[in-house]
Amino acid sequence: MSTVHIREARQADLESVLALYAAIENSPADVLTLEEAQAVWTQFARYPSYRLWVACDPAQHGAVVGTYALLVMHNLAHRGTPSAIVEDVVVAQDQQGRGIGRQMMAHAMQQARDAGCYKLALSSNARRKGAHAFYESLGFAQHGLSFVVETLT
Repeated sequence: MSTVHIREARQADLESVLALYAAIENSPADVLTLEEAQAVWTQFARYPSYRLWVACDPAQHGAVVGTYALLVMHNLAHRGTPSAIVEDVVVAQDQQGRGIGRQMMAHAMQQARDAGCYKLALSSNARRKGAHAFYESLGFAQHGLSFVVETLT
């Protein structure tokens, strides 16, 4: 297992993060341009409980080899206990199998615990069977059903 350094992303990391997303998207058109991503980046300030994280490999001069996003949501239900959602978990294809995803998810779980969240949830595309097995190996369990409605057509 390779040890990576996980830190909050900086705007300078956007190009590396976009390259990670591009590797898993069906079409290049599904990935933001750098300019579009920079515009979205400025919106992050409006969401104080949203964080984009990157995993950097010291053996590769700190290169970004993985990323995930974490949103902590405060609730009126569950006696006001917050919950968290992890999204956009990606490890560079040539770095998979080195424990990087496991380290990122352990980091996400600790961030959720530190925020007092009663749960950490995620969704994964139904076709990503390998990812499902990975999440289950970390202790995630299928819970309920997920429904989606496309709002942009």
